[in-house]
Amino acid sequence: MNWELMWDSVPTLLGGVPVTLELVGLALLFGALVAFGTALLRLSGNPVAERLMAAYVFVFRGTPLLVQIFLIYYGLGQFEAVRSTFLWTFLREPFWCAILALTLNTGAYTSEILRGAILSVPQGQIEAARACGMSRTLLFRRIVMPVAIRQMLPAYGNEVILMVKASSLASTITLLEITGIARKIIAQTFAVFEIFIVAGSIYLLLNFIASRLI
Repeated sequence: MNWELMWDSVPTLLGGVPVTLELVGLALLFGALVAFGTALLRLSGNPVAERLMAAYVFVFRGTPLLVQIFLIYYGLGQFEAVRSTFLWTFLREPFWCAILALTLNTGAYTSEILRGAILSVPQGQIEAARACGMSRTLLFRRIVMPVAIRQMLPAYGNEVILMVKASSLASTITLLEITGIARKIIAQTFAVFEIFIVAGSIYLLLNFIASRLI
């Protein structure tokens, strides 16, 4: 075990933390918006919207995230219709391709967590709010969502931790986050064991902080 190399690699690997945090933070932010819209559409009572959203959730929960990243990064650029639009400004960059893949993936999982939490709100509270004369919007804002968010926090905490770990897959499309930098160091030193132990420890620390915050 090369302890000196492990210690020397810490500052370099920590240099990938900002990129990892950007990936996770933006993906969770955009994913929450996608999840909110998806959950509402699945509960809307509109059969077309429900089936479309159910299909989206089924596809992104049922296929590997790595495959999704590859399809977005390598696949979308093959279509002239994509390259000729303003979207190509973003989709030609690996960072935004990774953000898109992570967003759609966490959006699918989080929408099911949120939908389940909304459905778990006690019916008695909803009936009491209606008896007080609350409108549907006010009822949703003051009763349903606060209770649902509290109900979903434990499961969503797991999703946050999974997203921190999933961000390592962005290294497969040339992004130099923690795992990307680790692979670069390994290519120079051939010290696979030592470098990945340090990288794994950094992920462990990030997830410990995230779990405490949740």
